[in-house]
Amino acid sequence: MFIAGCANEAHRYYLKEKLPMKNIKEVEVLWETPPRPYVVIADLQASHVTVKQMQKRAAEIGADAVIVTLTGGWYSESEIWAENDRYSKSYRGLIGTAIKYKKE
Repeated sequence: MFIAGCANEAHRYYLKEKLPMKNIKEVEVLWETPPRPYVVIADLQASHVTVKQMQKRAAEIGADAVIVTLTGGWYSESEIWAENDRYSKSYRGLIGTAIKYKKE
């Protein structure tokens, strides 16, 4: 397990070969799909983790970047539009799509 504590994980890897590990500083954290071509190398899911921990896991499998999606969390019944919700950055879990950029 790459995360201490009570984290639950589920990962699916798509490459047949393992990629060399990268330094965490080399792995971009993205909040939306990048404009440049890429291939998905893994889907990572975990609860009770930080974005930094998801970035670390992506580095361990050789990803160039991880596209992060927040799941769960608090919400306000009076603020139905997520972009206006004061709790929009709260979360219980993360989904990370680990990617490798295609060579152009």
